[in-house]
Amino acid sequence: MSTTQSERLRELLEPLVSSQGLDLEEIAVDSVGRKRVLRVVVDSDTGADLDRIADVSRVLSAKLDETDAMGEGEYTLEVGTPGAERLLKEQRHYVRAVDRLVKFQLAEGGELVARILKVDDEGLDLEVPGVKGRKPTSRRLGFQEIDKARVQVEFSRKDSKNEKEEEA
Repeated sequence: MSTTQSERLRELLEPLVSSQGLDLEEIAVDSVGRKRVLRVVVDSDTGADLDRIADVSRVLSAKLDETDAMGEGEYTLEVGTPGAERLLKEQRHYVRAVDRLVKFQLAEGGELVARILKVDDEGLDLEVPGVKGRKPTSRRLGFQEIDKARVQVEFSRKDSKNEKEEEA
């Protein structure tokens, strides 16, 4: 049974990432000219600051140096976190996106932009923003109803805590 290089790398690196208190989200090997780049994306429920990224990068680099997992030739190791507009694939991704605005591609067609309020084993409780001065509405969305979901960047969102302080 043959496994891909990405699968072998995941088997090698995932326990090391986990030992650092992080989740291994993605592995990709790309060619950039004559060099190869190994991109490793990590995250956790509490996020991953630069110190944690540096620590896991050192651990992964040491392990890769002692094995032939990347084969012969030069490569660059890049360790980072998911981007601001991350794609949500697993339940833990949705949990980490609670209180964030998300654009959903629905399995039956159409789109929905809503804020995640709560996540459980079956799906999500959402707040759909009101349009043209209307109040937001609640909606329940099961995981099976979601084809794709991506966090949206909000530049001018008012923090509800700050709003309440300003009103007082």
